[in-house]
Amino acid sequence: MAKPVRRATYDDLMQVPDHLVAELIDGELFTSPRPASPHAWAAGAVFREVGSFEGWPGSPGAPGGWWILFEPELHLGADVLVPDVAAWRQERMPAIPNVASFSLAPDWVCEVVSPSTGRLDRTKKLALYGRAGVRHAWLVDPLARTLEVYRLEAGHWIVVGAHGGDETLPGVEPFDGRSIDLSRWWIEATAEGGG
Repeated sequence: MAKPVRRATYDDLMQVPDHLVAELIDGELFTSPRPASPHAWAAGAVFREVGSFEGWPGSPGAPGGWWILFEPELHLGADVLVPDVAAWRQERMPAIPNVASFSLAPDWVCEVVSPSTGRLDRTKKLALYGRAGVRHAWLVDPLARTLEVYRLEAGHWIVVGAHGGDETLPGVEPFDGRSIDLSRWWIEATAEGGG
């Protein structure tokens, strides 16, 4: 008879060394190394691109209406996730609470995939975001230089756009109305130490 598998807990997650990113998904603890520079640069570039949508509607020079956070810790039921970037519409979250983690599912998430996280991001995490009611998701692959745009419809993810390379886009759902230059999202991989 197989021994029952123990479900990982938040206490297990808290024991993971700081140099790793730790997440709990369906009772299983997942760890991954901190991102390499192409991943970190792409995540920062996405944050800068959508940052103009942060702030109050009508703010000078910005569409406003969103709260955008870098690597927030999400507690979605028993699951704990850390997307690269996430955003909440201000109509759902009028102010950013002073908390270490968020139990309100975001309206949009961005996962920057890497060789060590790609499978988890595309399968378990994307499915969990859908179950939690996240309406929009982006998957960015800095090595392949691609952006995949998803919308949740009737509980299923629908691909609404696939872009790549050095495209300039007139806007990307749900952040329409501002052009996005993908060429600024990618850096060349160079030898370790960068020179």
